[in-house]
Amino acid sequence: MRIFLGLFLAALSISVHAESGAPSSVKVQLQDYYFDAARRGDVPTLDTFIEAGYSLDTRDSKGYTALILAAYHGQGEAVEHLLGAGADACAQDHRGNTALMGAIFKGEMQIARRLLAADCSPDQRNGAGQTAAMYAGLFKRLELLDALAAKGADLNAEDSLGNSAARLATGQIRTVVPR
Repeated sequence: MRIFLGLFLAALSISVHAESGAPSSVKVQLQDYYFDAARRGDVPTLDTFIEAGYSLDTRDSKGYTALILAAYHGQGEAVEHLLGAGADACAQDHRGNTALMGAIFKGEMQIARRLLAADCSPDQRNGAGQTAAMYAGLFKRLELLDALAAKGADLNAEDSLGNSAARLATGQIRTVVPR
């Protein structure tokens, strides 16, 4: 399968450079293989995409990148390969969530620590105004909360409801009051 995929990607690369691009169904199928490899942690297949020069920050319909999917699904080795090849650790999905936020949510602490080492702002916010530190506080990932603070995260920054990482870590959660 990997040899076939490599040959297919090479042929696609040649046709993209020779013409205006590959048919959309072929691109969709390649994206499906790529994202599936990230979810499953299929490093040999990811390496085939990397070696073929495939765009590592390609997004699916929800804005997920392969790195976001690999982090969320606990695929540490895939995360390492994607980061090593230049995948954008700061990329946000359509809701503004990052790979770091997904790893914290899922409790993938080793992956979260690796992503924390990337050159991203520790106060990057999603569409609801939440930061990775707020996720760490909410889910009681206190060792990661300390690491985020050491990187410069503002533990008192608030989301649109007035939640901060510091308050969330102590169990104080503000929610929308029903009318």
